Amino acid sequence: MINVEISRNPGENALGVIRRFSRKVQSSGVIPRVRSLRFNTRTQSHYKVKMKTLKTIARRKDMAELIKLGKAPAVPARR
Repeated sequence: MINVEISRNPGENALGVIRRFSRKVQSSGVIPRVRSLRFNTRTQSHYKVKMKTLKTIARRKDMAELIKLGKAPAVPARR
């Protein structure tokens, strides 16, 4: 991680220092990198994907059977 460091120049007011600092932070690309690390999600393992798929298939099969028996509506009501 790159730390951005700004020192105040003589005769420079606080707003100028803040403006220079924010410009340096934007040009360094620190914020997009930190956000990508913060919201990064791991890829699921092959096993987890397979188990989720099998669960979905089983749920659809059960629902199809309930629809055939007339215990569930053919078209589910939207929220």
